[in-house]
Amino acid sequence: MNHFICNTCGVQYPKTTNPPDTCLICSDERQYIHPDGQSWTTLETLNDSGNYRNSIVTEEPGLYSITTTPGYAIGQTAYLLQNQGFNLLWDCITYLDERTENEIKALGGIDAIALSHPHYYSTQVEWAERFGASIYIHEADRQWVTRPSDSIIFWSGDSLELDEGVTLYRLGGHFNGGSVLHWEHDVNKQGLLLTGDIIQVVADRQWVSFMYSYPNLIPLPAIKVQEMADKVNTLHFDRLYNAFHRIIKENAHQSVQKSAKRYIAALEGKLVHMI
Repeated sequence: MNHFICNTCGVQYPKTTNPPDTCLICSDERQYIHPDGQSWTTLETLNDSGNYRNSIVTEEPGLYSITTTPGYAIGQTAYLLQNQGFNLLWDCITYLDERTENEIKALGGIDAIALSHPHYYSTQVEWAERFGASIYIHEADRQWVTRPSDSIIFWSGDSLELDEGVTLYRLGGHFNGGSVLHWEHDVNKQGLLLTGDIIQVVADRQWVSFMYSYPNLIPLPAIKVQEMADKVNTLHFDRLYNAFHRIIKENAHQSVQKSAKRYIAALEGKLVHMI
């Protein structure tokens, strides 16, 4: 029996003799079944292939990015945040090997794992078991958990402080439980927001966007985008990191607010440069 992993999204399933018929995550309209059809692997197979390696990079004091090369599945980046002795893994990646485990343990390990939304659940239970960490998922996304575990804590409401100055905020949007992480006491004391792709940094790094489905280009309604912008407007943050290593390095708070206004103007046909 194996914990099968979907090759398209990288999410792991409970132990079975045969792989599932289809992936719960990819059959949803926010994701997609690969044009070549549904395919599966296991973490052991990925490890044994020798094809993958995780790169752990210091982004700024107390914040490390963790990325698999070459890219696997969705290809997101996870972040390890260090807050005065409390280590948090923000979002998760599928690939995990002994080398990665040892490097992270040398950085103090992982006390908790927090997820922005189901596309990044990946092998979160494997990570939790290796490091003895709890997993925090908003209860609104309970139905998307493909591998149940006693390590998972379903939180409720609009916010949850995991450690002093480290707080989850539920924004919804991309998923009902879609969440971002606010780090208030970063070394620069200017505040930092980790957003997955609940708020997505775009090619022009002065701007962000908001979507119901990114691969299928389904937008969110104006009222929801305004609600999301209003929720983060009360937070103090200067930098913003998304799930694909795109970073707004300054004035991120202003970027989110002006981007929401532009998005809503586009939906309402009011962009100045529209033909």
